[in-house]
Amino acid sequence: MSEAYKQAGVDIDAGNETVERIRAHVKRTYRPEVLGDIGGFGGSFALGKYKNPVLVSATDGVGTKLKLAFATDLHDTIGIDCVAMCVNDLIVQGAEPLFFLDYLATGKLQPAQAEAVVKGIADGCVDAGCALIGGETAEMPGMYSKGEYDIAGFCVGVVEKDQLIDGSTIEEGDILIGLGSNGLHSNGFSLARHVLFADGMDLELARELLTPTRIYVKTLLTLMKEYTVKGAAHITGGGLVENVPRMLPKGLTAEVHANAWNVPAIFDRIQHAGDVSEEDMFRTFNMGIGMVVCVPKEQAEEVMARASELGETVDLIGKIVNGSDKFRWVGENS
Repeated sequence: MSEAYKQAGVDIDAGNETVERIRAHVKRTYRPEVLGDIGGFGGSFALGKYKNPVLVSATDGVGTKLKLAFATDLHDTIGIDCVAMCVNDLIVQGAEPLFFLDYLATGKLQPAQAEAVVKGIADGCVDAGCALIGGETAEMPGMYSKGEYDIAGFCVGVVEKDQLIDGSTIEEGDILIGLGSNGLHSNGFSLARHVLFADGMDLELARELLTPTRIYVKTLLTLMKEYTVKGAAHITGGGLVENVPRMLPKGLTAEVHANAWNVPAIFDRIQHAGDVSEEDMFRTFNMGIGMVVCVPKEQAEEVMARASELGETVDLIGKIVNGSDKFRWVGENS
């Protein structure tokens, strides 16, 4: 390799080692539609037979949750978050995730660290049923502090046009069902770190907060196949208040019962540690609900039972009513 390039801070040998380290992780995500192998200039994927396919794409990162990975030197779950944030955005539109690409940027490439990150990405892809068909590892001296990096992901999914979920069939009387989160997922960490670690890093708590974002793909694919899912919302930044209305047609309001589910203790801890208002909590965090699905009233009970069988924590959290305000609390937050 170029010694001058190495002296400038870029180690091509480390890059080659990283590729070899991640090869097995990448291969275990492959679906039959994947063409070629790791190391090409681009990933190839045979779309297969669809009558009228619609491709749906999403891209996202992990945000300042990365700071906890740096502090704990735990890097094998952060990749799951990156995948989850993308695939959960696809599945709410009815799209099955097909393939994923990642971007990992660092000041100095550490092959073992990079392998741990990509292992997490592969774990997330396996959970979501999509293939990791490509990516980029960029070594950029001077751009990041020692041991730090950033990751981003891009995912493409497909759905038949007549099965695209856009919320257009939602009507008054439909039921809102909440699927439980794994904690903060990947939103609100700037506030959480500010209030929880004001007096220094608590490594045990940091490890707890690194619990990865839950991936709802397999559950929702099953529910969409067996029942009438009219709409779905991935609860990320903005919380229930801002994400649930995104699936609603004009003239309808999501009426949500504030006491319909048990809010995990970590959110109470954040609220009390920072003296954060109830309104700010519900606009910053998912508060224990990571996904909301909207179904006809007559199917609600069966959908909840089925989702529970599939391993989800399930609560009936509200209903759809006529109105112009898009979102309305019933209970303490009203």
